[in-house]
Amino acid sequence: MLTNPAGVNDLTRTIIGCGVKVHRVLGPGLLESAYAACFELEMRESGLAIEVNKPVPLTYRGLRIDVSYRLDFLVNETVVVELKAVDAIGPIHLAQVLTYLRLLDAPVGLIMNFNAKVLKDGVRRVINSNPK
Repeated sequence: MLTNPAGVNDLTRTIIGCGVKVHRVLGPGLLESAYAACFELEMRESGLAIEVNKPVPLTYRGLRIDVSYRLDFLVNETVVVELKAVDAIGPIHLAQVLTYLRLLDAPVGLIMNFNAKVLKDGVRRVINSNPK
């Protein structure tokens, strides 16, 4: 897992670049699953280590509880990426990514809304302010 800020910034820049490539070709208006398939291809071609639909465990009183949390992508064991194709990123999307960051003890997350007219306007970077 990357911990230095420069490395994390470079990584998020690369991830966002992959998303921009997809958005330039597909544009807004498709289903999230279409963007996810193309985004996965771009990230793999960029040499990123990705986990797709990664299960996120919940531990309660020392016991692992299976509640079927699954994040869209975990990149280089460091960056949580959640894709959306919605009118706007809302508080529920932010809460979702903050939960994943906390449960995985990951330093940063990206919410990428492919329904934005320009993808850079649909990207929200989320920092884990409570690492373990």
